[in-house]
Amino acid sequence: MGKVTGFKEFERQDEAYISVKERVQHYKEFTVPLKTNEVEKQGSRCMDCGIPFCHSACPLGNLIPDFNDMVHAQKWEKALEILHSTNNFPEFTGRLCPAPCEQACVLGIVKPAITIENLEKNIVETGFKNGWIIAQPPTNRTGKKVAVVGSGPAGLAAAQQLNRAGHSVTVFERDDALGGLLRYGIPNFKLEKEVIERRIAILKEEGIEFKTNINVGVNYPIEKLDEFNAVILCGGATLSRDLPVKGAEIKGVVQAMTFLKQQNKRNAGIAIEAEEIFATDKNVIVIGGGDTGSDCIGTSNRQGAKSVTNFEIMPKPPEKRSESTPWPFWPLKLKTSTSHEEGCDRNWLISTKEFIADEKGNLKALKTVNVEWVMKPGERPALKEIEGTEKIWPCELVLLALGFTGPEATLSEQLGIKTDFRSNYQASETHFQTNVPHIFTAGDMRRGQSLIVWAISEGREAAKKVDEYLMGYSTLPTKGKGDLIGA
Repeated sequence: MGKVTGFKEFERQDEAYISVKERVQHYKEFTVPLKTNEVEKQGSRCMDCGIPFCHSACPLGNLIPDFNDMVHAQKWEKALEILHSTNNFPEFTGRLCPAPCEQACVLGIVKPAITIENLEKNIVETGFKNGWIIAQPPTNRTGKKVAVVGSGPAGLAAAQQLNRAGHSVTVFERDDALGGLLRYGIPNFKLEKEVIERRIAILKEEGIEFKTNINVGVNYPIEKLDEFNAVILCGGATLSRDLPVKGAEIKGVVQAMTFLKQQNKRNAGIAIEAEEIFATDKNVIVIGGGDTGSDCIGTSNRQGAKSVTNFEIMPKPPEKRSESTPWPFWPLKLKTSTSHEEGCDRNWLISTKEFIADEKGNLKALKTVNVEWVMKPGERPALKEIEGTEKIWPCELVLLALGFTGPEATLSEQLGIKTDFRSNYQASETHFQTNVPHIFTAGDMRRGQSLIVWAISEGREAAKKVDEYLMGYSTLPTKGKGDLIGA
């Protein structure tokens, strides 16, 4: 695919960023797009590799070599058609996906991989710019009604697919705006919310009904779901993990999502009813080394924190792919985000022992200890504290970015849905059907905390199964089956 010798002629070229000094002054996206001819060169780097492992690494089964070839050939509208055939929202994945496809790229064995994620973004943005992305309402309606609970990427993907099949779809969202974590969990500097609004407008034009401020089972009687022929629960894994140590209740110890949601609301001009949380002029410590922790770092820097420190209980990953995660698997290696580059003291193998309050009950410091992981054959790794390494860190704000424990039990309890040992709603990835026959589930609510690309994939697959349940058959597309390497 692409140009036969393209991978020899052209080097990988990523988007540039505006300077740190400039970008931390605002919450807008700060990438500097490549010129069209440079993007086409990146598509030309795609090899005729025989077995495109990028396919198996992508939860959506995106036809990556095919749209790369179309970009190389300057057939952008055809590239968009191919991309949309497997991915409802490439404008989201093209900005936010960690790109497991790139880690499985065959060219990546010997040279930097194809810029697959950025090619996705450029294809879809070219489509919007040229007016190629328009509403596609169904020509006929089946008379069947489907409720989708949750408007994150899984819910939106399921809704669009079922609407295309001709069913009447209503999406319920408990927040005041649509998008789930895309709306209130992802900072604007990674995803400006106009990108969500642009796609929602198309979904509305296609005939999907959206209802916000509706918390099913709380301010919307659960019995009203009986009005629908089928229901898909896509509420996500929204229960944040706590840190059960002394002083965790002290004012100034805050869950990451509470902090991030408030800033996203400020950016949208929405009033915040709870007490507002700011990092301004504070020593901030972010506990958790994942993407959410990184988002807290970037937001704290923009709010004018005095200092930002990051704790991670795991060892520092190697700079390059380790032997334990060989190609084409997702690699264990150090990730330095744009937020880390904006200013952050990163610390590994460190555990928080206690939060310390001042005389007024506000957070003033925390105590840590260095740790090591003891590995024994046949046993799970054991965490061991290192004597004599306790330390007091002054801080006025701690942000807990420890991930999510699972979905809330409100719906499972009221609907009688079985859950697994992790509290995820039980449904196989083959049928997405719960123990209540007309109720299905998809996304993080079913599989646990995961990636946006997985949520879209699950929404699409669940929609097909709902369509089959309602009609006895389905013509909705499905991704190719296989070993999803790197997922």
